[in-house]
Amino acid sequence: MTPAVASSRAAVLSEAQRQALRTALAGKIISICFGAGVDSTAMLVALHEAGIRPDVLTFADTGGEKKITLLHVEKMNAVLAEWGWPLIDVCKKVPMASTGYADLYGNCIKNETLPSLAFGMKSCSIKWKQIPQDQFLKGAKSGPGARPPHPVWLAAQASGQRITKLIGYDCGKADLRRSRAVKMADADFDYAYPLQLVRWTRRDCVRAIALALGADMVPIKSACFYCPASKHWELYWLAAEYPELFERALFMERNALTGRHSRFDELHFGASWEELVRNADSFPSSNTTVGLGRSFSWNQWALVNGVVDDNFVVRRSERERFLAMSDSLRGPDNALDARLISLALDDTPTSDAGEQIELALD
Repeated sequence: MTPAVASSRAAVLSEAQRQALRTALAGKIISICFGAGVDSTAMLVALHEAGIRPDVLTFADTGGEKKITLLHVEKMNAVLAEWGWPLIDVCKKVPMASTGYADLYGNCIKNETLPSLAFGMKSCSIKWKQIPQDQFLKGAKSGPGARPPHPVWLAAQASGQRITKLIGYDCGKADLRRSRAVKMADADFDYAYPLQLVRWTRRDCVRAIALALGADMVPIKSACFYCPASKHWELYWLAAEYPELFERALFMERNALTGRHSRFDELHFGASWEELVRNADSFPSSNTTVGLGRSFSWNQWALVNGVVDDNFVVRRSERERFLAMSDSLRGPDNALDARLISLALDDTPTSDAGEQIELALD
């Protein structure tokens, strides 16, 4: 099903939802932070149906995104071109040449540490996602990432208007909690959350994408392949679909756990690993961080569950088992992480969180 055909199939917004978006956003200069996941993709669908056209769209590539996510960006650009919208601009942080690395993964390897999220902090997201997108708009006067301001920024400054950044937080519990913790404006931008204006949960987002663009356009979760927020089912999926990336993530963790910040010269993973680390007197001695998974070590998990051999090489012959384990562990609340298999495509707009949808990963 092509986007054009799918978009003519059914409405995804009620008139009240369209009006809510128009009232909040019409006439504003709009910048979209596109994350390439379900929420941000559904946000584009909702805006398109409401007749709200953004002025600029950006996607931050940390260098750790999975190939399937980068492919989704390309597929969405084809949709945007058909809509007559601006295409998604990919933004990347450009480190100084003297650092010896080009992305967040290389940064962690060089510094023998883990992404800041592994320690409960957000600096990796700010440094490698937020700042590159801000600099894409505002420009940067110096450094390896120096660039002139974007024409949209210059136009906003000339007119005295503020740019409104749209963020894809939905009405699920986690995103409602996140959006309460952020401000509605800062020195440079105003912020708005279209999915919350239309009261969409993740299931609503999945349904809207399937209705408007086709089920094959429902993306998987967008995250670095070494994301500390990954759950066990996601690790099984990563080992099955991208074993080489899983091995690189395991190496990152081992590199950090025996690095300059650690008391360990060598590691002997096993059932007692977490207890050993929790009693350590230096990194990673935090009671909340015992490895890349914060509360668990990816290496230990992979060994104990037979995902890798003793040399930390993924057992590629067991791909089907990994996929079966991923499916069995993934809960019904992970709509954004799943590929939609079947859905009753009717003409009724929805904001019903109880919509029954069959979800499964490819």
